[in-house]
Amino acid sequence: MQATLWLAMVMGDVILRDIGAGDAAWLVHQHATYYAQTEGFDDTFGALVAEILKEFERDRDPTCERAWIAERDGQRLGSIFCVHVDDETAKLRLFYLVSEARGLGLGKHLLSVCMAYARSKGYRRMVLWTHESQKAATHLYASAGWQMTEAQKVTSFGADVVHQTWEVAL
Repeated sequence: MQATLWLAMVMGDVILRDIGAGDAAWLVHQHATYYAQTEGFDDTFGALVAEILKEFERDRDPTCERAWIAERDGQRLGSIFCVHVDDETAKLRLFYLVSEARGLGLGKHLLSVCMAYARSKGYRRMVLWTHESQKAATHLYASAGWQMTEAQKVTSFGADVVHQTWEVAL
């Protein structure tokens, strides 16, 4: 079954749209709140997300970079970004789903859309950075062909974490 049709059947009227007014503030709040609650991160994590968004808005190249906001009935459900690293490499950033959207296939769909976009723009690989504790996300990455290339124990955002780097050939 076509992924979009399947997602519509499971999630209702979910749409994927470009980032717009108010989305950056929502993303900063969602990331900061979620990671403070689940990982004990301090305010520096929200500041990092804000900086990533400012850089994207300021430097975005619409010919090879894209953001998607998933929403249903005007309610934001999640996001995923594809950003330029170099001529052969794209970076997946700000992949997030609200709790009620998890486990329904939306994350898999967002990842598939982002990877297909990167492939269509001529990127040969994608990279991302995450934390070991994000088990559902890392399982999703692995099932889509991504491989962890680096893991490092660090103290970051006021918490002890294991940073991971993942990549996939497109």
